[in-house]
Amino acid sequence: MTSSPPRPGRDSRVARLPPRERILDAAEELFLREGVRAVGVQAIAERAKTTKMALYRHFATKDALIEEWLRIVAAGYATAFDQVEAEHPDDGRAQVLGVARFIAEGLPDVARRGCPFVNSIAGLPDPDHPARRLIENHKAAQRRRLTDMCERAGAHAPDDVSAEITFLLEGAQISAQNGSVDRAGDRLVAAVSAAVDRGTTAREE
Repeated sequence: MTSSPPRPGRDSRVARLPPRERILDAAEELFLREGVRAVGVQAIAERAKTTKMALYRHFATKDALIEEWLRIVAAGYATAFDQVEAEHPDDGRAQVLGVARFIAEGLPDVARRGCPFVNSIAGLPDPDHPARRLIENHKAAQRRRLTDMCERAGAHAPDDVSAEITFLLEGAQISAQNGSVDRAGDRLVAAVSAAVDRGTTAREE
């Protein structure tokens, strides 16, 4: 497997981190590049410039490390939702478009490194794996928040509109990762805007 180059200035940046954060940073680099199943604890320890013994002092198992890494990633998405809700109180349409722009702005990074959730789920075949349950719970919570935003926007079937938007958000990230669509970010924001407009204007005859 060809190794991707490290992030600019990584060595000097990571050297200043506490041990636990160095381990998480190294795990992220390797998990995204090689997959959670393929990466061993020794490789993570070496990448973090520490030892397996030190790693196990912070994370009892590799599974615990995977779960904590994904928990941090999920928290970043939740914070973005919090921010657009705070910036646009009671304006559901602006909130939805804010989420779409957040995802669109992250697509270049997804294209380079892949989506953490997509990359991880294939390496977690056990449906009861804590990290897999974390991903499922994160996605369900995100969908509920989108539905609430669509309802605030005046959608007549907010659950249906949020489902369409979820397809668009997830699809854009996959398209960015595999390079199948150009200008994915612009197209995503336009498509989400159109979905909200349809959902708030269409009525049953």
